[in-house]
Amino acid sequence: MESRCENCIVRQFNALRAMSKEELKKVSDSKTVKKIKKGQSLFEEGEKLNGVFCVRNGVSKLSKLSANGKDQIVKLASTGEVMGQRSVIAEETTNLSAVAVSDMEVCFIPKETIINTLHTNPNFTLEVLRHIAHDLKEADDVIVNMSQKTVKQRIAEAFLYLKNNFGEDDEGFLALTLSREDIANVVGTATESAIRIISEFKKKGYIHSSGKRLGIKDERKLKDMIEGF
Repeated sequence: MESRCENCIVRQFNALRAMSKEELKKVSDSKTVKKIKKGQSLFEEGEKLNGVFCVRNGVSKLSKLSANGKDQIVKLASTGEVMGQRSVIAEETTNLSAVAVSDMEVCFIPKETIINTLHTNPNFTLEVLRHIAHDLKEADDVIVNMSQKTVKQRIAEAFLYLKNNFGEDDEGFLALTLSREDIANVVGTATESAIRIISEFKKKGYIHSSGKRLGIKDERKLKDMIEGF
């Protein structure tokens, strides 16, 4: 029963909350639930999508391939987020690739269901516009950060973002484990530079690590670095 959209609390995080019970029933009848393993692709850049993905649990990285063949991670999509809605509504191929960074469960909602509801429910249309506008604001912030902040500041910011959005485990490590390469791709630097800066942060006591796991040790110092102190 809980996989039915009308009973799912996840929809409170996205535009589906603006749908009526009858509309949600139609979504439930048309959607398919997919299990995605860590490292698996949900869709590739340039693909034509026949629907959108609503994240029930887990995290996906949304990235764009640059001209030099390097991935730039634009966003991490987690529980409640809908992926692919911009390209479905604009009837364009996807601008980004989506790959699971943890095991995921997603609901795939066919394009027709979304488009039909956009035509008949203005509240849903408004919610979709709000979410797309929020994504644009986040993209603006990324552009400013890339041009005005140093790599060290951006890596410090990435650690705080991971803690604030995904939390910590019982041992004080970040709950979401990103590879060093993924961290480099989030901040837009070479993997070697990210490894060097992470090692420097550890020596200074800002962070701690165990294998691939990383955790924040001195949040104040990271915040001071971001603010330029």
